[in-house]
Amino acid sequence: MNAATTLSNQAATTDTTLLVEGMTCASCVMRVEKALKKVPGVAAASVNLATEKATVQALPNVPASALKAAIEKAGYKATEIDQVRPAAPRRLPEWWPVAASAALAVPLMLPMLLELLGIHWMLDGWLQLALATPVQFWLGARFYRSGWKAVLAKSGNMDLLVALGTTAAYGLSVYLLWRHAGHGMPHLYFEASAAVITLVLLGKWLEGRAKRQTADAIRALNALRPTTARVRREGAELEVPVEQVRLGDVVVVRPGDRVAVDGEVTEGRSHIDESLITGESLPVAKGAGDKVTGGSINAEGALLVRTTAIGTETTLARIIRMVESAQAAKAPIQRIVDQVSAVFVPVVLGIALLTFLGWVGVAGDWEQALINAVAVLVIACPCALGLATPTAIMAGTGVAARHGILIKDAEALELAHAVNIVAFDKTGTLTEGKPSLVAVEAVPGVERDEVLRLAAALQKTSSHPLAVAVLEKANAEDLQVPPAQEAKALPGRGVEGSVEGRLLVLGSSRLLDELEVEAGPLAPEADRLAAQGRTVSWLLRREGQRHELLGLLAFGDTIKPSSLAAVSRLHELGIRTVMLTGDNRGSAQAVARQLGIQDFRAEVLPGDKARIVEELKAGGQVVAFVGDGLNDGPALAAASVGFAMAGGADVATETAGVTLMRGDPRLVADSLDISRRTYSKIKQGLFWAFGYNVLGIPLAALGMLSPVIAGAAMAFSSVSVVTNALTLRRWRGS
Repeated sequence: MNAATTLSNQAATTDTTLLVEGMTCASCVMRVEKALKKVPGVAAASVNLATEKATVQALPNVPASALKAAIEKAGYKATEIDQVRPAAPRRLPEWWPVAASAALAVPLMLPMLLELLGIHWMLDGWLQLALATPVQFWLGARFYRSGWKAVLAKSGNMDLLVALGTTAAYGLSVYLLWRHAGHGMPHLYFEASAAVITLVLLGKWLEGRAKRQTADAIRALNALRPTTARVRREGAELEVPVEQVRLGDVVVVRPGDRVAVDGEVTEGRSHIDESLITGESLPVAKGAGDKVTGGSINAEGALLVRTTAIGTETTLARIIRMVESAQAAKAPIQRIVDQVSAVFVPVVLGIALLTFLGWVGVAGDWEQALINAVAVLVIACPCALGLATPTAIMAGTGVAARHGILIKDAEALELAHAVNIVAFDKTGTLTEGKPSLVAVEAVPGVERDEVLRLAAALQKTSSHPLAVAVLEKANAEDLQVPPAQEAKALPGRGVEGSVEGRLLVLGSSRLLDELEVEAGPLAPEADRLAAQGRTVSWLLRREGQRHELLGLLAFGDTIKPSSLAAVSRLHELGIRTVMLTGDNRGSAQAVARQLGIQDFRAEVLPGDKARIVEELKAGGQVVAFVGDGLNDGPALAAASVGFAMAGGADVATETAGVTLMRGDPRLVADSLDISRRTYSKIKQGLFWAFGYNVLGIPLAALGMLSPVIAGAAMAFSSVSVVTNALTLRRWRGS
């Protein structure tokens, strides 16, 4: 048992998130994680280079100050997230160091460029020194600071490689200039050191811009947070900061306003634009009794909303937490990168030393040997390795959030790409989950409307879904429903009561059998409806000990309009579908047949769903389970990836790895598609990151790359990896 497991077993841990400044590559990530894990009481630590955040699980008695001290000892600056203040406006733009460095470096590189055109011209050596020195020690000071901190921590990072490489080139140039003073102009390498620093600064600036774009989803969600609310108190309307709204307050939402809180509409009718929260492109009609979500936009009508959630408990706040958590988490594939990064810088230093010694030994030219060693140091930047996975994860989770898909962690996003079986719960997932009355039949001599009217009377005081369906049908047909006296439920069978002096019973087929009443002329219709998966109830009139059949009512759960398209798209992706339901076999078979699902299991208990999911996983299958999150907890937990269906204002269950913010099963295929594309971007990024080094280091060691070309390749590697991940933002759903 490892230390983390022991700690988590001893006591509940708490999560602390710190902003870490000064990290430049994957080696920095490893050093910060290593420092945090050494703090007594820390169970786990995960550091993300792209978000520059460290998430630490530790015992409650571990203060944040101890964590910050450990990070600072490792050579970085740490700040608690809730203490981060908005940055003061900059007097100069962020690109000014790049521009200043380029202005000084271009004259140094000009002779090399003119050489390609056959023009031989050289700057005076002392002028070269004057131009290169501020680039090396003023604009390049950040590399020395970061590299020195790495040395003090007995580690290495990208900045150490840049500092060593450029210092070697600069120092060699100074030596040659001093040695040949007054004896002609030697070949100097000031342009190499200045160009490398300029290119690295340019790469870091472009990389920073790209990383900020990957966080667009979080910024867009934060922009939805209202700052004020119009509250009705004691007959007056007051505009107050949203933090001062209390549970139960009535909030006035005028046309065009952003809804300030989660709540329930008490008065008014309108349409609400929830597109940035649920991904639903069309405005949703809202009226009294409907729920609304803070951050959505009211359209044409004024609404009064009773507050049901505030602060961190609102849907928007929880969505932001989930997206931030997913973007900060470390995907399993990142472990490979971490293992490589742990030894990367020492190995590169060793290769550079061998390059120097090899060239000195073979060619006897220590000057060329030093330049080739510098090229090795410069091109072997582990920055791209550290960015490949987190930038793809950030882009993938961000685009998913914009389409109403909330991914709980990076592991769920990575696992989902390999899913080859999707198991659906039926009710509420593939169907509306709301039974409707689809047929009313009467025996000869009894009117059909009379059967519906009497059944509605018995169900008038019940909130059972079937009772609601009967009453909705009666209201839709404008039937006058009489009151029922002495109505009472017959547990598991139905309901009985007196209507207009007649004793009536409305119950299941089981009750019909128990009362030994024959279906008679309605038997063929009942069999037909049952074969279609309908639930049949019977209306009887009791006279003494005898019961007379009046008619039947059949109920059905409507299949969602998008379910067929969802299942078809999964089949196109090569994914097998399975349906699990607690309903009877006839109902399950009817739904499965309409949707083209070959494998279905009926009359399944919630606990059995988890067992079936485990059986499907046998043999290495990767199984996703999609449920409504109410009674599907065990199956969601058992699945490789759990998908919780939620309504517009619902939040995922704790056991689901992915929450679909609207009840559209097509989002399952969208989620898997995003996962596949994200994983592909991760692999592409790692391929390019490793490829640059695998190809570049030998070429540099063999003297086939100058330090300037090596610097350009190194800067381009990081920018290309991040830019490639950003193409995920162009993804469009089904």
